[in-house]
Amino acid sequence: MPDPKKPRAPFAPWDRRELPGSFTVEETARRVGHYKWVEMRLFEVLGGWVATVPELDVKMRFGTHCYKHAWHSELWHKRLPELREMNPDRLTLPANDAMVEFMEALTAPEGEDKTLEKLVGVYRVLIPRKIAAYTYHRNNTSTITDAPTIRSLDFALHDEFEDWRDGEMLIQSLIESDEDVRRAADHQAKLESIMVRAGGIAGPGSIGTAEVPTVAEAHA
Repeated sequence: MPDPKKPRAPFAPWDRRELPGSFTVEETARRVGHYKWVEMRLFEVLGGWVATVPELDVKMRFGTHCYKHAWHSELWHKRLPELREMNPDRLTLPANDAMVEFMEALTAPEGEDKTLEKLVGVYRVLIPRKIAAYTYHRNNTSTITDAPTIRSLDFALHDEFEDWRDGEMLIQSLIESDEDVRRAADHQAKLESIMVRAGGIAGPGSIGTAEVPTVAEAHA
């Protein structure tokens, strides 16, 4: 008969999760605030482009995708107050000046003949960077203490992968010549250079490759 006083492992033998994750509450809040800022800006960008791009298929995809990013922003907004009642507005900030520069460069192509550049910026640079940061966060946070954030990340990642596929197919449909290839590559390289300086959508350490400052250090 089992001894009821014998210490037992906290989880079943097949469950090898660990209680602590890689992030403090402050670090999670900082990251989520940056995610929210990016999602808000992308919603605004795609929504604005709906009225200006001439290609109907692209217009329809932008219209569909922009509301997904609005919803993601709401998900992150709802997470922030739960994190020790931290102020959502104070934390809803770009990771750094380079991230602001990136968003400005992303929106710079304005002409009706710049649809390819618009698509490349979002679907070959920004969306992949979002997927990388969200995946890193999901794989390195606690499945016990941070389960609501994991749920939000899962929802967002599902949308991001679908939108990435849609965007890449649109890009391929628009690349019809060597000149189109050059345009796409040049614009991607320009934006990637800025993103590298930003360190990712959550700043240096977005995918765990650098020391990450605390909330106070990041916004001192």
